[in-house]
Amino acid sequence: MGDVAKDLTAGTVGGASQLICGHPFDTIKVKLQSQPVPLPGQPPKFSGAMDAVKQTIAAEGPRGLYKGMGAPLATVAAFNAVLFSVRGQLEGQLRSQPGVPLTVNQQVVCGAGAGVAVSFLACPTELIKCRLQAQSALGQSSSAGVTVKYGGPMDVARHVLKSEGGARGLFKGLVPTLAREVPGNAAMFGVYELLKQQFAGGTDTSNLGRGSLIVAGGLAGATFWFSVYPTDVVKSVIQVDDYKNPKYSGSIDAFRKILAAEGVKGLYKGFGPAMARSIPANGACFLAYEITRSSLG
Repeated sequence: MGDVAKDLTAGTVGGASQLICGHPFDTIKVKLQSQPVPLPGQPPKFSGAMDAVKQTIAAEGPRGLYKGMGAPLATVAAFNAVLFSVRGQLEGQLRSQPGVPLTVNQQVVCGAGAGVAVSFLACPTELIKCRLQAQSALGQSSSAGVTVKYGGPMDVARHVLKSEGGARGLFKGLVPTLAREVPGNAAMFGVYELLKQQFAGGTDTSNLGRGSLIVAGGLAGATFWFSVYPTDVVKSVIQVDDYKNPKYSGSIDAFRKILAAEGVKGLYKGFGPAMARSIPANGACFLAYEITRSSLG
């Protein structure tokens, strides 16, 4: 197999592992991010992450935690295949000669480049996912302006294509998606390489054990979210915003309005579930990628 095919295959396996481990956490994160601001004197719909879990299970059963997984499951292969294959191709361009390990700074560059590529796939996928995850929270608020109930990923896509400007509607939130994926992946792959080299005691990381790979991958994923989380909040509120009566005119407007209405903590809604998800999900992703990639030669 060629290097691209190997990266595509390993990225697919890694992405599937990440999704299965992390989707329930992601559902709670999006629900907390997108719940409407309560009226004066009224409590928020969800008081915190555990309350969101309890309400979701009570209303929808355990399957509710996996709501919206159809869209990312259908595209997770493509998403992670693009991420890891673009990164692999950039590694080849930056490597001075075959087999020579890249520096941490070079991995940062590779991660940023891969982030640009995956943004164009992540944006429509996450718009569909966020609509499905958030609709139960938004639908119960008359101020949310959301009356459409989606039956599934394809129903969301059909509605957006028909009623929200065609294909362009699926790319609502592309700017904050790029602002998340480019620096986030730069940080993630840089930290992943740094930790692997620290654990290995040098630049040769080929003999690291599975435990070290899980820890390095988990902490690298946590770095991703820690570095770009407010951007993800902005992306989520824009993607679930009502098309006919929008609350936000763009990313900067959303940032300012969240800050004005809720303060800095409004930019970190759902941060706990995101961080709780990132460590096991990314640990699983990187471990699965490394094992698959190594087995392919």
